[in-house]
Amino acid sequence: MFRFARFTSARTFSTQAAIQPPKQPIHLGSLADNAGAVTQRKRVGRGPGSGLGKTAGRGHKGQKARAGNGKPVPGFEGGQTPLIKSIPKRGFYNIHGKEYHQLNLDRLQHWIQTGRIDASKPITMKALLDSRCIHKIQDGVKLLGVGSESFTQPIQIEVSKASQTAIEAIEKAGGKVTLCNLNKLALRAHIHPEKYM
Repeated sequence: MFRFARFTSARTFSTQAAIQPPKQPIHLGSLADNAGAVTQRKRVGRGPGSGLGKTAGRGHKGQKARAGNGKPVPGFEGGQTPLIKSIPKRGFYNIHGKEYHQLNLDRLQHWIQTGRIDASKPITMKALLDSRCIHKIQDGVKLLGVGSESFTQPIQIEVSKASQTAIEAIEKAGGKVTLCNLNKLALRAHIHPEKYM
């Protein structure tokens, strides 16, 4: 209890001392930074008296003691053959390749039967996306033929690509498939027409 009282009184005293007005008036000759606001620059390699002479705080030799040697790049393993170089590579990434979102006939028929898509109107890729029948469109939509045996809805649908099985099943049911392979800009305008009014 006694220590706490001493600590409180000392804290109160220091606060009061901090808000006291300066003893001398402030003028251009007495302007200075606050205590601790400015520190001296560390000067290395200037003799043993400073404590940072000779090796300048870097220790003796080694990778971290060399000048102009920053952090090694990712994959560098100290000079031995990196793992990424020692394993064989196969194939390549096609920069002109396209990724189509796949849609099967059984899912499309389920969406029509549950009333999420109106089959009396032409079904576009925007209608498929808005009804959440598909969740994204990379470079277009490809219609596949899973569920073609039980597909009975006469529809008119516009997609980027379609398999031969899917086309035959839709035409057999009295529908029509229109292939419209749009580029990036045209596909964006098709999905968000309000941005291109």
